[in-house]
Amino acid sequence: MFETLMAEVLLMTSGILISGRMSKPATVRLPYLPESAGKARRMVREKLGEWGLPELVDDGELIVSELVANAAKTGCLTRMAVTIRRVGDRTVRVAVRDGSGALPVLMVAGEGEECHRGLALVHKLTKGRWGVVVEPFGKVVHADLVVGGCGVPMGERGVRQ
Repeated sequence: MFETLMAEVLLMTSGILISGRMSKPATVRLPYLPESAGKARRMVREKLGEWGLPELVDDGELIVSELVANAAKTGCLTRMAVTIRRVGDRTVRVAVRDGSGALPVLMVAGEGEECHRGLALVHKLTKGRWGVVVEPFGKVVHADLVVGGCGVPMGERGVRQ
């Protein structure tokens, strides 16, 4: 448990060397409110701008909005953690940690429905490169954006096609 916590602290505070420059992640803790999506979008926009990746801003903002909105619906009382980091020279990961054990479900919304479209949108924008890590006191939902739009899509069950 202690080793896992220390590894997480190292990941959150250390960066990755991209094209000779250190690329540090950013994390913000936000209340479980729909309005938190605006602060999360700002962080994603600023970090992608800092990394020189303006082509990912629109998708990144939309993805973080959906993940934060889902976390806000969990009813947790503490704060969620929203993180953006480079996980390689061609991949940016947006992640939201919340205190709920309820797992997200990818649903197909009916034609007239106004909800149940968020994860389908995340799935489409990331070409299936998203997932969930279950933790003892909640979960982390993450979505990966690929620089240049290249990436190996994943199928329904998370298996590379």
